[in-house]
Amino acid sequence: MKKRSSVTFIAVLIALAVIAYGLYRYGHTVPGLRDIPLLQKTHEHTLKPVLTAEGEIDYWTCPMHPSVRMKDPGTCPICGMELTPVMKDTGHESQGAPHETGMPEGEDHSGHVMEGASPDAAGGKPKTEFTVSPERQQLIGVKTTPVAMRSLDRTVRTVGIVVLDETKVERVHTRFSGWVDKLYVNYTFEHVHKGQPLFSIYSPELVSTQEEYLVALRSKEALSGSGYPEISGGSDALLEAAERRLRLWDVSQGQIDELARTGKVKENLVVYSPVSGHVLEKNVFPNSYVEPGTVLYTIADHSSVWVEADVYENEVPLVKIGDEATMTLASLPGREFTGKVTFISPHLDMKTRTAKARLEFPNPDLNLLPEMYADVVIDVPAGEMLAVPDSAVLRTGTSDIVFVSKGGGRMEIRAVKLGAKAGVYYEVLDGLSDGELVVSSARFLIDSESKIQNAVASWQEDGGGHSH
Repeated sequence: MKKRSSVTFIAVLIALAVIAYGLYRYGHTVPGLRDIPLLQKTHEHTLKPVLTAEGEIDYWTCPMHPSVRMKDPGTCPICGMELTPVMKDTGHESQGAPHETGMPEGEDHSGHVMEGASPDAAGGKPKTEFTVSPERQQLIGVKTTPVAMRSLDRTVRTVGIVVLDETKVERVHTRFSGWVDKLYVNYTFEHVHKGQPLFSIYSPELVSTQEEYLVALRSKEALSGSGYPEISGGSDALLEAAERRLRLWDVSQGQIDELARTGKVKENLVVYSPVSGHVLEKNVFPNSYVEPGTVLYTIADHSSVWVEADVYENEVPLVKIGDEATMTLASLPGREFTGKVTFISPHLDMKTRTAKARLEFPNPDLNLLPEMYADVVIDVPAGEMLAVPDSAVLRTGTSDIVFVSKGGGRMEIRAVKLGAKAGVYYEVLDGLSDGELVVSSARFLIDSESKIQNAVASWQEDGGGHSH
């Protein structure tokens, strides 16, 4: 009986010892137990410095999860990696001030806390500067890029449709009435050359004017030797008037010279093509009667074409008349055409929010046909300007933020004002100076969304990045 009591007593002592150790070691993780004064007194311990050959260890952390801070060496509770020591007085992540995590100072900090974003001792506001040691930066792959003057030539990509060059479309008509006698070009889309006969026409008015010209010509020849200047001068005036009337009716100088040389009136006048191109319209038939001004043929010169491209409203200010452009077409694979911007519409389409840009392209081999679809790239020269890589910019929705490296592991959260983007660079309008270093690969530095939110929120509470 006495032996059984001794065994029971020893078992109770062991159980009490286990419970006491468990409360001491893990009591802070059980809701309500942290409020017990006894446990609070037994749990008040801090990160006691440890002296090594390299210096004084502040805490232990994980290279891949900087938010993990332990008072003793071991492994990371997240990834299992060996913890590395962080020395005091070397510009490392912690300055010894406890973070607002709801945990007593010195406990294992497994929550996400932005490094160095501790409250300011004077005003209780978060600092905009934090520190990451060079060794840590190397471990997490932080890279910096200098802010510098760069050539930010942009490209505006759009689509367009090939159309006719309106300045090279000719409409053939007569300035006198008459009957069409013969057609030399009798179908649409026929290719014609400049000076090629189109049709011949009989006009009583034209015949009488030719006769008047010949009479005036003979009178001048007969009176050229007259001793009376008034008479010879009058004949000259009649000849000039008759010739002028023929020219006003689109009779060429060659035809007038032939009339003067042969002295024979032509009943049928041949009308020639004014340009080389393709016949788009033919509104004339043999033996038909035509009135002055009636469009008989429409001929388009395809040696150059226009491309009408749609430019979005945010890119319209970038495009200027004279900008170089290149064009490719799915119907002509492997071909690239070079042209330039000749016109930008002053009106915006309300539905598509685009403006028409007109580009001109040479078409010597006539491969570019109207209504073809084209992919257009307009080169927009912007010149030299201060620029920062787009990978260095953190866009929060209300502001644009960069991490500026101050040297010695010190970094600063800074708001910047950005302009247009060209390739992988943003134009810097305000907030950075030439030569400053910005973090261009900060994915590991701002490892988790909660760390980003904590740092940016604290920084914004300090007044940064908001426009009031």
